[in-house]
Amino acid sequence: MQVPAERLDQIANRFAELEARMASGQLEGDAFVQASRDYAELEPVAKIAAEVKAAREEIESLEEMLADPEMKAMAEEELAALRKRLPEAERQLAIAMLPRDSADNKPAMLEIRAGTGGDEAALFAGDLYRMYERYAAEQGWKVEPVSMSASEVGGFKEIVANVTGTGVFAKLKFESGVHRVQRVPETESGGRIHTSAATVAVLPEPDEVDVQIDPGDLKIDVYRASGAGGQHVNTTDSAVRITHLPTNTVVTCQDGRSQHKNREKAMQVLRTRLYDAQREATQGAEAEARKAMVGSGDRSERIRTYNYPQGRVTDHRIGLTLQKLPQIIAGPGLGELVDALIAEDEAKRLAAMND
Repeated sequence: MQVPAERLDQIANRFAELEARMASGQLEGDAFVQASRDYAELEPVAKIAAEVKAAREEIESLEEMLADPEMKAMAEEELAALRKRLPEAERQLAIAMLPRDSADNKPAMLEIRAGTGGDEAALFAGDLYRMYERYAAEQGWKVEPVSMSASEVGGFKEIVANVTGTGVFAKLKFESGVHRVQRVPETESGGRIHTSAATVAVLPEPDEVDVQIDPGDLKIDVYRASGAGGQHVNTTDSAVRITHLPTNTVVTCQDGRSQHKNREKAMQVLRTRLYDAQREATQGAEAEARKAMVGSGDRSERIRTYNYPQGRVTDHRIGLTLQKLPQIIAGPGLGELVDALIAEDEAKRLAAMND
């Protein structure tokens, strides 16, 4: 897919305009924030566009040099190298120009819940959380637990965490779905392999302006926390339950000592879930098109299997199997899967645009 020369000029002009505005020192408040976002989004596109334009111009110049017998041999050699590199640069530019999900640069709410498999599922949910936590650390992101329900044997029945940093949702959005594990539980004396599962949901976290919540639509209950947490947590009414009456969405938070902080965290989760529901509603028309991509985002969809006896991880959506389970479950190795999913999604969207 070759981008027209006029479009390359438009990108360069727009980027130069943004650079001038940012350097003027006249932008303040929301205007500066918006310009910064636009600049960060356009910068990689402008860089590739400049490379493509320079390569095209150099090819034209070298083609003119072919008429000079003394320069012909050198021109042919350089032309061959440029013509070999240009198609990949054109492809990278086309990918960079693909429409982006408006939520790609947002932080995300990571929710992991133990599924079928009892105690083993809870242990696996804990393994998944630590995998994402270590991967996030490698990316320079911050992970902050919002609420959790620990299992008596270890791991989690449920854990919700806020992940902040650059490009969080863009990289984690394909992790939503059912993750299946096949391994011999520590409690299994006969050495039999058990299959358990945990569900992962990755939701883009909105800014407060993205979701307007009428306080009159909320029912807020405070109560005494239950379970582990120390004497103070269990003897004060610090736990908070918020019900959004129009949608019957219920969120709870009981992990902190402070009722005020628990309420803030619960509201954070509520905004995220309402924003996700809004996105699903507005993107309904795109649902069929999304099915052709890497995944539908359906949290009931089985997306990946972690097979411990064979040391492999298989992503069923793109048919990719890696014999690297220890590296992946440890965190850093997850990047190879994430990158493959993003590349597959970009390739399919690019092909759809060319059809």
